[in-house]
Amino acid sequence: MNQLILIFIGGGLGSLTRFSLSKLIQENLDKHFPLGTLGVNVLASIILGLFVGLVEAKSLTNPNYKALIAIGFCGGFSTFSTFSNDTLQLIQNNRVSEALLNILLNVVLCILATFGGITLAKI
Repeated sequence: MNQLILIFIGGGLGSLTRFSLSKLIQENLDKHFPLGTLGVNVLASIILGLFVGLVEAKSLTNPNYKALIAIGFCGGFSTFSTFSNDTLQLIQNNRVSEALLNILLNVVLCILATFGGITLAKI
């Protein structure tokens, strides 16, 4: 299948999943701190880590997997632009300490989640 079509399908599915999951998290938890974005970013990092780990552990070389999952789904699912906007909104509302916490949590947890995904894939 054409890789552009796979990226398109994966990106669409990732975007729909991001919207739904982020909304679900945000509506059911703290409505004042962007936990929906944080949760989706961490999960996207786990998924990408699992994919990278599986590619390494299972020698998956088919470029269609990368197009569909890593580029398409994870690209559509990740919310870095939303994270950036959430952080800017916190700063503009004089909530600088929360903005710094948001930056710290997103960066640290997503790096740990990616590492965890790679590690899980190799088990």
